[in-house]
Amino acid sequence: MTFLRTRIASPGSAGARSNANALRRSIEHLGTVVVDAARAAVELWMVYVSTIAGILRGFSRRSGGRGRPKGELVRQLHSIGNKSLVFIVVTLGFIGMVMTYEACMQLSRITGDYSQVGTQYIRLIVSDFGPTLTALMLATRVGAGIAAEIGSMKVTEQIDALRMSGVLPIDYLIVPRFMASVIMTLMLSVLGGAVMYAAGGLTAQYSFGVNPSLFFDLQLLQWRHLLLFVAKALAYGAAIPIVAGFCGLRARGSSEGVGWATTAAVIGSSFAVIVLDFILSAVALFLWGGDL
Repeated sequence: MTFLRTRIASPGSAGARSNANALRRSIEHLGTVVVDAARAAVELWMVYVSTIAGILRGFSRRSGGRGRPKGELVRQLHSIGNKSLVFIVVTLGFIGMVMTYEACMQLSRITGDYSQVGTQYIRLIVSDFGPTLTALMLATRVGAGIAAEIGSMKVTEQIDALRMSGVLPIDYLIVPRFMASVIMTLMLSVLGGAVMYAAGGLTAQYSFGVNPSLFFDLQLLQWRHLLLFVAKALAYGAAIPIVAGFCGLRARGSSEGVGWATTAAVIGSSFAVIVLDFILSAVALFLWGGDL
């Protein structure tokens, strides 16, 4: 009888042990994910702090950075800004045309009054669409390029060689890209916003007969919109190289590690732009409320 009771009870106890083991594995997996995320956040923050410290060190020395190639900042300005120019202009131009066309189309079905299209459109461009869309485009091209370059150097042990030579990898690799990205993101945001506005005005004029003097009316544009524009462009320009450089420095293995770093840089940079857009917009809404 004891043997039978043991045989009958064993399947239930085995199932309970299996469930307990599955629960334990799930908890361990969740804990590993949380610990890895926390470690990655700390490393990302250290990359940012080291980059700011590298900029300060560069200003404190006439050489502009120990071991940094001469003219590296100019080369990065050309790589990030000039090579992204056509991409930004074409993309934001078409987006501006589509947005204006859809807005006018909806208004034609409701009121047919186009008097506020241009004034509201420029406020949206300056306060949000201009810098945000520009940064999202740069995150795909610039972020991927930075991560691929630094990741390739990491897996081929070139970064270890820099350390052995007494050169700080952050100063050598990320600082010039950081400075170039901040400058060029602001400039490209201005250009991209202007192209969006011009393309929208032409679309409104030739598709719906909107008077250009009525569309290109800047009287509702205030200094707070320009301040928010600059703040967003600078924040995006700082976030993209930091996230991309961080992903490149975490590359492991060989070509697969570089591919992972490139993909992670595009996703992480785009996500950083969206999060910063939400935070800055919320702060501006808190400060100025309905006047924004």
